[in-house]
Amino acid sequence: MRNIRWSMVFYVFLGLVIFVGLAMLMGLVSKKDSQQLCKELKVVVEGKETFIDQQDISKMIDQKFGSVVGKELAGIKVQQIEEAIEMLPYVSNAEVHLDMDGTMQVTVQQREVVLRVINKAGREYYVDRLGKKVPVTLKYVPHVMVANGNISEGYKQPLEMVESKLVQDLVRIAGHVRGDNLWENQIVQIFVNEQRDIELIPRVGREVLVIGSADSLDYKLRRLEVYYKNILPKVGSEAYEKVNVKYGGQIICERRGNWFIDSLQMKMNMKN
Repeated sequence: MRNIRWSMVFYVFLGLVIFVGLAMLMGLVSKKDSQQLCKELKVVVEGKETFIDQQDISKMIDQKFGSVVGKELAGIKVQQIEEAIEMLPYVSNAEVHLDMDGTMQVTVQQREVVLRVINKAGREYYVDRLGKKVPVTLKYVPHVMVANGNISEGYKQPLEMVESKLVQDLVRIAGHVRGDNLWENQIVQIFVNEQRDIELIPRVGREVLVIGSADSLDYKLRRLEVYYKNILPKVGSEAYEKVNVKYGGQIICERRGNWFIDSLQMKMNMKN
């Protein structure tokens, strides 16, 4: 008995008491959590668009899973609710959290569309930043670029990927123009002509800006800037019907009212 270190025994005993106490406490908390009822449903919809709102999400949850308010938190199918919300074509991500106070919070991130396409058959759809097609709704019309004309690609089902290079080019142009101080204010529409060349319709001026495709897009837009800064002020906005930068190293300007064409050969000197 003399060799027993009573201090060590005391600390071991104290540790066991604390461990048992914590285990009992965690058990009580877990039991309380499993019996905790959902008192409130909060929905937060994030993103620039307003395709959907809190009421749409709440209604969908009620229809598919029944009213969650009044249910035990342990019985709420969190993962299935998240998956159901993410199946909505206007939603890019959804997260559901259950709080110990009985609140179920649903956070929804909307898709950001960059282009509205109207094909030659009159079928319309949006395209988001990831190149996925989003259906048009009468509830909300986002302020995005519109592309129409000789576009064949249509719309079959929500969130299918854009297939043709033409529509991929249209999305690329819309994304490039968006956020650019000059072109976002100047370009109001994209048109595909009978030769399947892409044309930009400006806000100021009557001339059509022909770029052909989105290949070498930066280079083509720089040449259009040269036209606006150095040529347009000299000839006026009524001089040309078309300004074509489809071909490298030149700006081809078709005069209005006749077939005379000015071909301005250019050497793009980046230093000047």
